[in-house]
Amino acid sequence: MNLLKVKSKKLVNTLLLLIVFCLSYIYGQESAKAILDKSINYHDPKGLLAKEKAVVHFTETRPNGSDRKTVIKLHPAKEAFEMKRTVDNNRIITTLKKGLYSHTFNSQLPSQEQIEKYRLTDKRSDMMRTYYHYLWYMPMKLKDPGTIIHENVKRVDFFGKESLQMKVTYESAVGEDIWYFYFSPNSYALIGYRFYHDESANDGEYILFEGEVTYKSVRIPKSRTWYTHKEDKLLGTDILDRLVNK
Repeated sequence: MNLLKVKSKKLVNTLLLLIVFCLSYIYGQESAKAILDKSINYHDPKGLLAKEKAVVHFTETRPNGSDRKTVIKLHPAKEAFEMKRTVDNNRIITTLKKGLYSHTFNSQLPSQEQIEKYRLTDKRSDMMRTYYHYLWYMPMKLKDPGTIIHENVKRVDFFGKESLQMKVTYESAVGEDIWYFYFSPNSYALIGYRFYHDESANDGEYILFEGEVTYKSVRIPKSRTWYTHKEDKLLGTDILDRLVNK
């Protein structure tokens, strides 16, 4: 009888410890919102990118192709945008002012042939402006309207790095892709992301970050390397040379 009581007591204690462990695990998990806030505080604690003009100098490298130097000027508060790039030894500049795009090709107005070859259209320019705002202003852009942050944050291995995985989708008017963002569990720095058009088909791409460039209180990833999910095919690397405001 005494032995039975001892065994029962041990079983109860074991169950209590298990319950405490489970509860501490559940309630000890940080919310997705808290993780995002900490990551934003790591990358841009004073909100400078939303207020100041940012001039981003970077090099785009592509497999079996020449490097391309690009400079973009971003100023979300004034809805201004400028992109300068050298393509095939030609200097192409796209500018957005007061809601209107303009293009120059080697300091001249582009011909119809050049417009078609280098896609110097308003639609393409607007897509590029949105694309660069989205990329260079992460993770701050995850605060934009229409962004759906899922609470099922997981601790996973992201290409050899322990990370917190956050799922993000968008309202239909904003976008249909499924995104996963990966944060350092220690500093909350964004270390990479991936997206799918159709996750069941394993399409889309993943992007790995390396290094950092610091400007004032802002920290931006130094390099971003893009791969396809299906083939693990290297698509290219964007290398941030410097970030200034003029």
